[in-house]
Order: sequence, then structure tokens, then C-alpha cells
Amino acid sequence: MALDLQLGAMAPGGAFVCAQVSDPLWQKAADRCAETVQASGLSPALGFVYVSDLHGPRFPSIVARLRERTGIEHWVGATGLGVCATGREYFDEPAICLLAGTFPGGGFHVFGDSPEGDASSLLRAGDTDANIAVVHGDPGDPGIVERIQGLARRVSSGFVVGGLASGRGEPVRWADGAAAGGLSGVLLGESVPVLTRISHGCVPVGPKRVVTECHRNVIMKLDDLPALEAFDRDAGHRHGGDYRRAAAELFAGLVVGGGRGSELLVRNLVGVDPQQQWLAIGDQVEPGTELMFCRRDAQSAREAMVRMLTDARDAIGGTPRGGLYFSCLGRGESLFGTESGELALIARHLGEFPLAGFFGNGEVSHDRLYGYTGVLMLFA
Repeated sequence: MALDLQLGAMAPGGAFVCAQVSDPLWQKAADRCAETVQASGLSPALGFVYVSDLHGPRFPSIVARLRERTGIEHWVGATGLGVCATGREYFDEPAICLLAGTFPGGGFHVFGDSPEGDASSLLRAGDTDANIAVVHGDPGDPGIVERIQGLARRVSSGFVVGGLASGRGEPVRWADGAAAGGLSGVLLGESVPVLTRISHGCVPVGPKRVVTECHRNVIMKLDDLPALEAFDRDAGHRHGGDYRRAAAELFAGLVVGGGRGSELLVRNLVGVDPQQQWLAIGDQVEPGTELMFCRRDAQSAREAMVRMLTDARDAIGGTPRGGLYFSCLGRGESLFGTESGELALIARHLGEFPLAGFFGNGEVSHDRLYGYTGVLMLFA
């Protein structure tokens, strides 16, 4: 079951414009984006900017140029191996995608690292409590999950959305300056009504199992069976003993929540020990952890995406004013095809509206770090 959040009373929450340009010259790309913002007639207060990693080293120069040409003082964003905007994805292209908007009552606050202050106190955004945080994370930070959870406790809704930066080089994040901490972004206040949805891209291939013996991220036993034996029982017909192939196509889904509200945190398989019959995954577990082995499935991912978008459309009751989309590098072309299929679905079901985002190393929704999901935040 996808997590969702609806804030505010769907009152007018600002106006937005997006721009998307692919050009090998970063100056031309930035200038054309700025021209689009200027032509909108808006006076945005905040911009979200996503830069493909081919332009990543120029991120500071790109933001400086955008600030000069648009007059927008506040910018947050990150690099991605892929970036996206309304109806279009850019992979292996030098591109800039941005979303700029007006915010009633100055209802936002940019932070360059996990916010300071009493960890038990609610944060502020403008004149109100912060309701939600949009974040860009450092994929190399070993404490990123704890940072996300700590931030979620300090916003009134308990919700954080966003993604971890990606790139072939060192990923770059921006929050009114180069972000050096593990988590940066912007807090949005109660005057900014938003709605969030999440869509998963993996389906189970076996039953729910319980970790009965483990050490950190190494699972020795599942349901008191050797872990690799349990894995082979559930998914052996899909990998035929080729564990290198299995690591590319199969995953461990950690069960979180309970009952009808349970869902899977998808984690990679990172190693096997055939002699000991142990299995290592990309997260730490403890005895009693429930998991299900799962696989990526294009048809199921598309169906889940359509359900999520239909639900969002019904909740908003019309076309959104603007939006942000954070998707996994494991989705995109591999699940939805090469013709910007994932972004085309959003446009088809929600209409043409200003949207920007990127494909990252992990996606954030509520207080959790996901993989192989798409996280959508709409300005209602």
C-alpha cells in the first residue's frame, strides 16, 4: 500500500513554471531556461533545479547564471544520471530541468544541512510550522536513513520526500550554496498545500519469510532454513543457480508497516556464500525482520504507476499547479521504455503541468529510504 499525504485545504498554493533544455553548452541551456521563466510573467521566490551529471561540475555556475537572469534568489537541487521535466526524460544528455514557483506568505525555508536546533522541536518555514521537507541526499552518507528519520520527526506531518543525488562522478547537491552535509533541501509550511504518492516497481516471487539468524547485513537463516536454501526455494527457477544473474534481477523486500498498510523496502542482493549458505543484502537486518524476495516487472510497475496517478488525480480533482518527481535509476528506460515512458504516463493521467525531477540512488517518502520506486509530490 503506497504512503500518501494530503496537506492543506486545496486552497490556491502558488503558481509554477518549468523549463527543460538539453544543450552541450551549459550557458545556452541555462539562458534558455531563464528565458522560459521570464516569459511566464511570474516572479518566483524559489527554484528547484536538476542538472544531468554531464553538466554537474558546472552546477555553481549554472545556478549563478539562473539567479542573475531570473532574479530568483533561492535554489535547491541535485545532479542525476537522468533528469526529467513535463513529459520528458534526459539520460546521457547534458540537460537542465527546473521548476520555479511563488509561495504564499513566504512559506518555505532552505537548509544546506540537516537543520540545527533542538532535535525534539518542530521546524519553521516562514511564519508557520514546517509541514513537509523536500530533500536531496548524499548517497555516500552511511547515516542517511537516520538523518531522514530525524528530519521527519521535526515536521508536523512526519513526511519527507525527495531522492539521493546520482552521477558518474561526485554527485552534487545545492541549497543556496553547495551542500556538504548528508541531507539538504527546503522546508514547506502550512500555506503550501501538497499531495504525495509513491509507486513501487517490484513484485514478490515467494512467501513472506522471517530472519532467524543474521549479522548486520548477512542473513544466515530464514525460517530456520539456511538463507541461500530459502532463496533458491523461492526464486531458484528464475536464476538457475546463476547468482550473478540473480543479483541483477532479484531483490530482498523488507516488510515494513503491518497488516494492510505493509509495504516493501527493496534492497539489492550484494553477496552469497554457497559454502555457508549465507546471503548478504544492501541493508542491516535483525532477528524477526520479515522479508520477501522480489523481482522487477515492467507490467506490474506500469500498472502500479497508473493506479497511483489515478488516485492522485481523483484526490486533487483537476490538473496540479506544479510537481516534483523522484524516480530510481532502476526504473526509467528499463521498466517504461526509451520514449520517456514514465514521464509520459504522468502527463497522460494528470495533464500537462509544470514538473521537474531526477533519477537518483534512492527515493525518500515519509521517513523511509526506498529503492526502485517513484515518488511524486504535487502542488495542489
